[in-house]
Amino acid sequence: MILVFQVVLHQWIFFLEKFFPKVYRKEISVKPSDDQYCKFDSQTLTLFTSSLYLAALLSSMTASRITRGLGRRMTMMFGGLFFAIGAVINGFAENVLTLIIGRVLLGFGIGFANQSVPIYLSEIAPFKYRGALNIMFQLSITIGILVANLLNYFTAKIEGGWGWRLSLGGAVVPGLVFFLGCFFLTDSPNSLLERDKFKEAKVQLQKIRGIDNVEEEFNDLAKASEAAKLVQNPWKEILTRKYRPQLIFAILIPLFQQLTGMNVFVFYASVLFKSMGFGNNASLMSALITSIVNFCATLVSIATVDKYGRRTLFLEGGLQMLLCQLVMTVSIASKFGTSGNPGELPLWFSMLVVIAMCVYIAGFAWSWGPLGWLVPSEIFPLEIRSAAQSITVAVNMIFTFCIAQVFTTMLCNLKFGLFIFFAVCVVGMSIFIYKFLPETKGVPIEEMTIVWKKHPRWSKYFVEKDSSFEMGKI
Repeated sequence: MILVFQVVLHQWIFFLEKFFPKVYRKEISVKPSDDQYCKFDSQTLTLFTSSLYLAALLSSMTASRITRGLGRRMTMMFGGLFFAIGAVINGFAENVLTLIIGRVLLGFGIGFANQSVPIYLSEIAPFKYRGALNIMFQLSITIGILVANLLNYFTAKIEGGWGWRLSLGGAVVPGLVFFLGCFFLTDSPNSLLERDKFKEAKVQLQKIRGIDNVEEEFNDLAKASEAAKLVQNPWKEILTRKYRPQLIFAILIPLFQQLTGMNVFVFYASVLFKSMGFGNNASLMSALITSIVNFCATLVSIATVDKYGRRTLFLEGGLQMLLCQLVMTVSIASKFGTSGNPGELPLWFSMLVVIAMCVYIAGFAWSWGPLGWLVPSEIFPLEIRSAAQSITVAVNMIFTFCIAQVFTTMLCNLKFGLFIFFAVCVVGMSIFIYKFLPETKGVPIEEMTIVWKKHPRWSKYFVEKDSSFEMGKI
């Protein structure tokens, strides 16, 4: 199980009372007839939530150098260790400062893992199954979310109000499993070649492929490695013209992933489940059901990504999310209005909206969720791959941090209009994918430049080597 064991904080009464008393007082005093838009608008709670993303952003930059210099495996081990230490600190926390320190260390772990794991999976996977194997990363995240929600559900029932410590501290288990599991892994052949371990790289390639005759693939990897060694500063190199098409996607795909509107859907889930009779367990039950949907939909992505391609899943998922956002806009506007006072929601209404919500989450989970990590990890050549993945992680965390900072305020002010905002974003990102993303399924990772050269929009950034020009310079 990948270490991103997402312990979701579902407004446990004792947890909120101890660390966020203002939010606690709002939570116990808010009735269904009160304003549901603004009850969690707390900057302290937002800082606690956002500190993880900011730490992941900063650590991803450091992880790039470690990934290139010490290998993918070592970076993953650091990630697991940081995550385990952060979980222990959170489990024993007595004040908000300690909570934030622990969450920062969790962020370091996530930054290191998100930087190294997608690259590692893309490099060791056979190109015919690279999509499915890479999405195993996202599948492991969804398993972690599901297990965390199950743990939250049962620990919330513990008498005495200390169950939240088990939920937060329990994250040490996947952190240690991830750290110790790395001892049984070898680095990818690409990483070994990058560090001049030629014999070991060839042996590992033979083991991974299950055959002895890997000369053709090994020679391609070796050539790519030699080219990579000519690049002294990958951060400077990635800004050159010949990498501009890939760089655009490394920035925009994680940005778009955060603008799909998942946060607003998760927020309304707890309100709707409370109206369906789940009472104080509403937020826990809503998270449990949505995480099950998330897990099942990720399995669909694994089964289809290498058959139908990345573009098809992006576009189908975008259309599915857009339709559900329109349904949610009309539904929430009709019941919550601009006051945020829905009154007593009828059961049929809540069930209808929850179904639309689950369909939306499924659309995200088999498209923008996993593909937001898969595509950036497979489109860059070896010489700048680590730096590019750090950019992808950094952009993802920057905008996750920004959205976490402003989400409750936007919700409080835009109200149901927040659905319209994200719907417009989904339309824009789907058009962008349709016009500009080349299909990458079934393309060997070291030959990925070919698909960009053949694309009508991006071909102008590439020229063949001749006596006057170097590749990619005009």
